[in-house]
Amino acid sequence: MESPPLSNVAIAERFELLGDLLELEGAVVYRVLAYRRAAQTLRETAESVARLSAEGRLTSLPGVGQTIADKVGELLSTGEIAALTRLVSRNPPGAVAVMRLQGVGPKTARRIFAELDLKTVADVREAAVAGRIRTLSGLGEKTEAAILAGLADGGDGAAPAPRRSIARARALGETVLADLRACDGVIRCDLAGSVRRYRETSKDVDVVAAVSNRIAAAEAFTAGEWVAEVVSRGDSRIAASAHDGTVVELRMVPEGCYGNLVQHLTGSKAHNVALREAAVRKKLSVSEYGIEHVESGEVWSSDDEAEVYEHLGLPWIPPELREGRGELEAARKGALPALVEVSDIRGDLHVHTDWSDGKATLEKMVEAARGRGYEYMNVTDHSPSVGFGMGLDAGRLHAQIERVRELGATLAPDFTLLAGAEVDILRDGSLDYSDELLAQLDVVVASVHASHRLSAADQTKRVCAALESPYVDVLGHPTGRLIGRREPNPLDMEAVVAKAVETGTALEVSSQPHRLDLSDVHVRLAVEAGAMLAIDTDAHSVAAIDYLPYGVMNARRGWTGPASVANTRSWPQLRSLLKAGKRPR
Repeated sequence: MESPPLSNVAIAERFELLGDLLELEGAVVYRVLAYRRAAQTLRETAESVARLSAEGRLTSLPGVGQTIADKVGELLSTGEIAALTRLVSRNPPGAVAVMRLQGVGPKTARRIFAELDLKTVADVREAAVAGRIRTLSGLGEKTEAAILAGLADGGDGAAPAPRRSIARARALGETVLADLRACDGVIRCDLAGSVRRYRETSKDVDVVAAVSNRIAAAEAFTAGEWVAEVVSRGDSRIAASAHDGTVVELRMVPEGCYGNLVQHLTGSKAHNVALREAAVRKKLSVSEYGIEHVESGEVWSSDDEAEVYEHLGLPWIPPELREGRGELEAARKGALPALVEVSDIRGDLHVHTDWSDGKATLEKMVEAARGRGYEYMNVTDHSPSVGFGMGLDAGRLHAQIERVRELGATLAPDFTLLAGAEVDILRDGSLDYSDELLAQLDVVVASVHASHRLSAADQTKRVCAALESPYVDVLGHPTGRLIGRREPNPLDMEAVVAKAVETGTALEVSSQPHRLDLSDVHVRLAVEAGAMLAIDTDAHSVAAIDYLPYGVMNARRGWTGPASVANTRSWPQLRSLLKAGKRPR
């Protein structure tokens, strides 16, 4: 019997390993990044990669050129990629696992294996326990501790099974909803669970449907092109695995109790527990199918989720707030915040172009921003210290400022194009451009891109020193985290927020799904302290301009209203609010 084709996840893993081994060998960074971007695309595409390859459509995916497509074809036809086989054969079997450990990286891993003549992960663990790694020049006890921590409890350094980013989960969920809404047997359907609450990651996708024909609804669900395998099937629920490995579960109910089930499955657990406990005090029993009046035994249900909350004596609570963080008490007091909406955002203060590491021209990014209905956009290409030769030196920044001013003149007064920069915050808290150069910019975003392993005290001192600058308007992705890949920089966030309030610096809420930085918890800390926020996309492509809703929803999870977001204002209002309006022109 012919074996099934490799899954998207299995194919992507080969290309991730290819990129890791190339990085381990010190290959050109752009080559490494190309394989990693391709791996991400192959993993996340909703269609079967094997089918796309057979139909000659792989190169239609972003980041997948003919070279990648040929290697996918080679893997599917022969079971291996010759280039990967060669790389595996000439590198120690444990090198990639050690390289992936937090705080190690490829250069350090390469040195450890080569200079200590090691082969396996077990060899590295033994060397760390024996104190041999600290004997290598430039390494020390911290590196040994990082390795032992990463390998603790029998770990092998392999990356844990990833949770799906909210962007991936939402995209898949919307595909499933589209299939269901095209079915006559489906009356209405919605996402539920953590995906509806816009949590930053999700292990699966929950879908709820009110149906008039369960068989037809189940057939529409399982017939979707996103389906790789049906995992389980019952009378009222069915689960299927997508090509990227994500499990989607559909729950079907009659229309009359749809609101109850949506509320229950949206969660969170903490929110629902608090809701049930409050209901018990009113002699009510809440379940996914209805609300029972205990004394009479009568069960009440509704197709409207808002009516469920109303029946419990509460106003409807936005899903983003349902985390058991005081939302029920606020609802009882009529103190729920009026949350910021996507439509409130009037411009983007953090956008990249192909002058640095962006994928689109200045003109294309402007076109995308105007297409979204923005009133202004701030061009923020990198400063030189970001590395990889991507940043603009002083001469190139001068040239870009001139080009931005020229283009902006053709767009005024309908659209304001701002000349800015994303300036690196150096290790000592100084900035990567001179004050004279920064003074020529409209809005300056300052960010940390290196030296992530400083102590909490030094990292906090570094960031706070940058906020003192009269030229820093926005602190970009403040903690530097990459969700699932890099922990936040150790920071005293209360001190950073206090300094931002003191200096009038806006704190960014990055809409990049792999950042969402500030986190929702830190957003709420900032809002309660009276800090300004800037919800930006940090877009490096035209498509990334559409990441805005993820930043807005993350801000909503932090109880943010529009008044706390700087870029809900017109440009003249915003300029007077930022340090930019106080700088001499």
